[in-house]
Amino acid sequence: MDTLTAAPAPTRTAAVGVRRTRLFALAEMRWAAAALALFLVGLAVQLTGGPGWAYWPLYLGCYAAGGWEPALAGLRALRGRTLDVDLLMVAAAIGAAAIGQVLDGALLIVIFATSGALEALATARTADSVRGLLDLAPDTATRLNPDGGEATVPVAELAVGDVILVRPGDRIGADGSVLDGASEVDQATITGEPLPADKTTGDEVFAGTVNGTGALRVRVGRPAGESVVARIAAQVEEASRTKATTQLFIEKVEQRYSVGMVAATIVLFVVPLLLGDAVRDSLLRAMTFMIVASPCAVVLATMPPLLAAIANAGRHGVLVKSAVVMERLGATTRVAFDKTGTLTRGVPQVADVRALDGHADDEVLRLAASAEHPSEHPLAAAVVRAARAGGLPLTAVDEFAAQPGVGITARVAGRLVQVGAPDRLLPGTRTAEAGGERVPTDPTVVDEVVAELVAAGHTAVVVLVDHRPIGVLGIADQLRDDAARAVAAVTGLTARPPVLLTGDNDRAARRLADQVGIRDVRAGLLPADKVTAIRGYEQAGDRVAIVGDGINDAPALAAAHTGIALGGAGSDLTLQTADAVIIRDELSTVPAAIALSRRARRVVVANLVIAATVITGLVVWDLAGHLPLPLGVAGHEGSTVLVGLNGLRLLRTAAWPGTARPVRTRA
Repeated sequence: MDTLTAAPAPTRTAAVGVRRTRLFALAEMRWAAAALALFLVGLAVQLTGGPGWAYWPLYLGCYAAGGWEPALAGLRALRGRTLDVDLLMVAAAIGAAAIGQVLDGALLIVIFATSGALEALATARTADSVRGLLDLAPDTATRLNPDGGEATVPVAELAVGDVILVRPGDRIGADGSVLDGASEVDQATITGEPLPADKTTGDEVFAGTVNGTGALRVRVGRPAGESVVARIAAQVEEASRTKATTQLFIEKVEQRYSVGMVAATIVLFVVPLLLGDAVRDSLLRAMTFMIVASPCAVVLATMPPLLAAIANAGRHGVLVKSAVVMERLGATTRVAFDKTGTLTRGVPQVADVRALDGHADDEVLRLAASAEHPSEHPLAAAVVRAARAGGLPLTAVDEFAAQPGVGITARVAGRLVQVGAPDRLLPGTRTAEAGGERVPTDPTVVDEVVAELVAAGHTAVVVLVDHRPIGVLGIADQLRDDAARAVAAVTGLTARPPVLLTGDNDRAARRLADQVGIRDVRAGLLPADKVTAIRGYEQAGDRVAIVGDGINDAPALAAAHTGIALGGAGSDLTLQTADAVIIRDELSTVPAAIALSRRARRVVVANLVIAATVITGLVVWDLAGHLPLPLGVAGHEGSTVLVGLNGLRLLRTAAWPGTARPVRTRA
């Protein structure tokens, strides 16, 4: 344990520096905004009794702004013998305008243009974050030449076998192994472990992680393009591309339905003509059929409940990024949790104080905190916080010194105090010098205490005064207050019990899993291992939602059926990769969001039944008899309004499961 004197290491929650795509930098966003503005102005003119010549051009401008791109994409798809549902929506909107229902068509155009713009923005933001992830690794590294000289070179030029010098506070330039030196390395971005890992000769280090106070000589083990951080970026891109083709279930149905509807419309227009009907009568019947049979009502029956659920979740601190995600969230059959920063707060705390040889707990903690006070090490900060929380006075120190990977030494009121790793401060025969005499120490008691703390999942830190051990501190990550409650709620919702996926060690992971009620534990996982685990579950038939917060969770968030990020602690990459973001630090919102999604899915099914019943009745009437166009439009629009109002019920606060209070924002 030591202080970071050269440069303070960033916390594990530090965000990757990312240059984000601006909201209106995307053409899709600009066109959607223009369509919405024209629609709103046209609606205002119409509702205030304005003449048709005033609002029709505004609506037609909305058609042009929001419909040209999906129409063009649909025509291109037709060349590939695929009927794009967006093209059908544009055709239906044009058909609505042709029979005087320009408002309905414009509303449909706005909905589709806005949906496409949000999807484009999410894709661009994810790409920005992936590029930002690569900034974790430094651009240059200090390469040691065979003649003993140094040269600063781009990391891309490093070859396997090269030796680089990593000074205190530097980011490590390449994956490799330590040849010489000792230090602690903050590698939370890769493994998710909350505490810096001690590194010495032979240990593996990763590009982009932050060195502590010791200097390291590292032999490069992988080229820059194959480093762990580069592979994380590649995995995120690959998984994001795979999920980009995901559609709402109803959209998959629409593609087949649309082909049949277009074919039926053509037949309904052509056959009466061949039988001698007038062109106007045949066109009117065909357009009536197209309006009443179009999937517009089905789309609006689907979207309002999902959008209402998204809005409700947002009020309660959960940002769901799209209707597709809201639909998918309710299909979750298993939830996977990250450990550090997710089930825990990612902040170490003193969980136990064991005094030795008649010393008091407060005395041990006070001396340790006084000696650690000058240090910036996370464990030192935990000791100081514990002493202050207990109201213990701290004493100024003299002769403070830190030894990387070992601990700190300081004089407190004239007494020599050492705090650090037991196996480094009390090696070998455990004898020490004090006052010029050899004073034997009892290894049995210290070993037993250390073993008990380690077995409990704590990091053991020994405290020595004048070379004699006076106590051992147990330091552990802090469990979230609602972690066990959230796990229990998720277990009750999903078909299968939750799982813990973590880069932390197996002992600490299983101890925490026992506390929150998780039985399936996978520990010691790198980011790629988490992706493999997720894919294994999904190949077995699970639809996995993973909850995480760190950069090391980003590939799993992208690969899972649904990725949920904790926004309070997440990196930019994590937040952009995730499908849903928990804005406030409450894990209980995870099961609540899943339950809300399932309720929304039930409302969607009810709406589809209503819409299908009305459409079927109107189509049969039009085919078997003569359905008046105004009555067909009224029936079609009436069912649309009905299912829309039914979906908007999910906006009510009562629709949110549980008793969580809405997020309040200042005016």
